[in-house]
Amino acid sequence: MARFRSRRPRPDAPGGRARAPHPATEPDSRRNLLVLGICCMSLLLVSLDNTVLNVALPSIRHDLDASVAGMQWAIDAYTLVLASLLMLAGSTADRVGRRKVFATGLVLFTTGSLLCSLAPSLWALVAFRTVQAVGGSMLNPVAMSIITNTFTEPRERARAIGVWGGVVGISMATGPVVGGLLVDTVGWRSIFWLNLPVGLLALALTLRYVPESRAPRPRRPDPVGQLLVIGLLGSTTYGIIEAPHAPAWVIWLCAAVAVGSLVTLVRYERRRTEPLIDPDFFRSAPFSGAVVIAVCAFAGLSGFLFLNTLFLQDVRGLSPLDAGLYMLPMAALTFAFAPLSGRLVGTRGPRLPLLAAGLAMGASAVLFAWPGLITPEGSQVPLFTAYVLFGAGFGLVNAPITNTAVSGMPRAQAGVAAAVASTSRQTGGTLGVAVIGSVLAGGLAGGGDFAAASRPAWWVIAACGLGVLAVGALTTGRWAVSTANRTGL
Repeated sequence: MARFRSRRPRPDAPGGRARAPHPATEPDSRRNLLVLGICCMSLLLVSLDNTVLNVALPSIRHDLDASVAGMQWAIDAYTLVLASLLMLAGSTADRVGRRKVFATGLVLFTTGSLLCSLAPSLWALVAFRTVQAVGGSMLNPVAMSIITNTFTEPRERARAIGVWGGVVGISMATGPVVGGLLVDTVGWRSIFWLNLPVGLLALALTLRYVPESRAPRPRRPDPVGQLLVIGLLGSTTYGIIEAPHAPAWVIWLCAAVAVGSLVTLVRYERRRTEPLIDPDFFRSAPFSGAVVIAVCAFAGLSGFLFLNTLFLQDVRGLSPLDAGLYMLPMAALTFAFAPLSGRLVGTRGPRLPLLAAGLAMGASAVLFAWPGLITPEGSQVPLFTAYVLFGAGFGLVNAPITNTAVSGMPRAQAGVAAAVASTSRQTGGTLGVAVIGSVLAGGLAGGGDFAAASRPAWWVIAACGLGVLAVGALTTGRWAVSTANRTGL
């Protein structure tokens, strides 16, 4: 009997023979990688949808007779609803089951994509984008929660998050090219068809391979906090987008609603035992820094993509496909630097990739703001240099954001932790399109050409890069670590 027992694999045996753990760990490792792949498919759905849509904006504007504000709403209707519901989706997944919520999100996102392809008008498209957003809110934060609970060792988790961030590079590389090809050959409606096979495949694999998980002690629902978040983000976005056109009293009303919602949210959440957004987490400088950096980085990205689409197609006269090919250097660098950033975070911490990211993104925007580049005859060398710099910077920034935000919160609230990081990203993306689009619209309304009208917008993006650099330096040193320790995270 002793001999028989000694032949059985014992994954929990301390030391012993090196070959004993393999039968137990290898299947687990393969399953973990499969789960990571499924979660990355959900990120591919969401990020590919955004990059493809940016390339199609001029065609949508022409077919549906949309203004600059209309194009802004086609993007921000999605990111606004997404940002508003991410916290709810994360806490709901912790409570009722992450796989269940994740699968429901895939169904809603795929259905919304089908409806978008059939939209008869701009505002129908905007409405159907909100259906996509409801589903999308159940994907990325829940997927990150699944990854966090699957890869529990810090170094492995950092590498997994680096792979996760690399998917953004894949979407940036393939989205503009594939989207441009579809718009050129079939029409802009076909860009939403891309989501159908990916969504259905991800749903089938999720139901088959992703294990169900819940938080041991999930938080209670917080409908008042949720409504205040929606009021804050909705009024802010509407006020910024409509600022060039709406009466002054409408903008002041939006500002009042936003400020009132923020003040009420902070005071209300402090009194709750289990708040939607726990104010105590923001006592940690690294966690707060991750939130601010996410807003700055994704505001810069969304504004960058919005301006570049209009510049390449309307100013340089490129087709959607050629415009996508022009942006390949940026996409390639994002894809290459994302896993590198994950490894750097796992071995040396988030400081170096954050500083390099802020410097590269800011320098790229400064090149675009330089007189003579945003013209039909502008030099190609500085243009592609700017694309390379921005791609490298954005590739470096994503892993430190996610790793810091998730690592700074209890694993039991992994859904909420991932939702905070994702909410910060989507809020940044929403504000980036709103602010950059409004600055551009104001410049064009004043009679300027695209180069003159867009120059202030490029300086705004440069400021976003500077924000990543400054906040990254401030929140990754010894003082910042001590605040996290005092917070008890």
